[in-house]
Amino acid sequence: MILAFKIGFLTIGWLDIIDILLVSLLLYQVYKMMKGSVAVKIFGGFLTLYLFYLVVKAAQMELLSSILGNFMGVGVLAAIILFQQEIRKFLLLIGKSTSLNRDNFYKSLFVWRKSDTMHYNITPVIDACKAMSGSATGALIVLSRDSELKFYVDSGDRIDAEISSRLLLSIFNKHSPLHDGAVIIYNGRVSAARCILPVSENDNLPAQYGLRHRAAIGMSEVTDTLIIVVSEETGQMSLARHGFIWHNLSALELRRKINEYLFETGDEAPEGAVAPSEVNEEAVQSQLLPGAEAMPKA
Repeated sequence: MILAFKIGFLTIGWLDIIDILLVSLLLYQVYKMMKGSVAVKIFGGFLTLYLFYLVVKAAQMELLSSILGNFMGVGVLAAIILFQQEIRKFLLLIGKSTSLNRDNFYKSLFVWRKSDTMHYNITPVIDACKAMSGSATGALIVLSRDSELKFYVDSGDRIDAEISSRLLLSIFNKHSPLHDGAVIIYNGRVSAARCILPVSENDNLPAQYGLRHRAAIGMSEVTDTLIIVVSEETGQMSLARHGFIWHNLSALELRRKINEYLFETGDEAPEGAVAPSEVNEEAVQSQLLPGAEAMPKA
């Protein structure tokens, strides 16, 4: 191995530097994924114990290293049990653009092929959200661009119907048996209603967020989807993506951001969105439209 330099008794090569950089990047990504949850404290304790084990082993303290070594031997199993939610989230993030899907595989082979979302009619969605916002009817709508979200579709009632504002209004009617849950829209069709979404486990979410907003943020954290939320108490329309959220959007802003999601090619954090942990009562108040009032919960 070609040597880079020496530090005391340590001999460091270029492969060692690359190895350290890759591990640092991996730990940073793991920290970002677990930031704001209780798991980050468990992970910190586990990492500290492992570093202590390495020091003890290097110092050749046989008894202590044997005890810690036995503990580390079952550490993988313990980590799977302790971090089962985070591991599931990580695997969902990796497979969110499932390459085994036939349509997505075809698109990946022919990257110049125009997307079918060019024929995606979002006007009924906008009209329905405007009507529900005016009547303070709660709604949760998931727009998927690349994946049919079969796991979440199967948790609700399949519909497979053309998008129409009357259909969405009837689903989220307070007296409808389908109103309690989310509607999933994929490939220009309403796939299912009354779907169960994962609730965000972020401990830093503001108190004014209700279960509907927490489910929208949770869904945006584990999938590449855009989630529309209409508050049942304030009538405000919000959007969530990548764990970020826009508050109190007008119908025009809602249309523009949906179009940006459907036609974009990147996978970066949405511009202009606010991280839920950065939201406070004053921030929400500053984003209200003229004449609107802030409510304690959304």
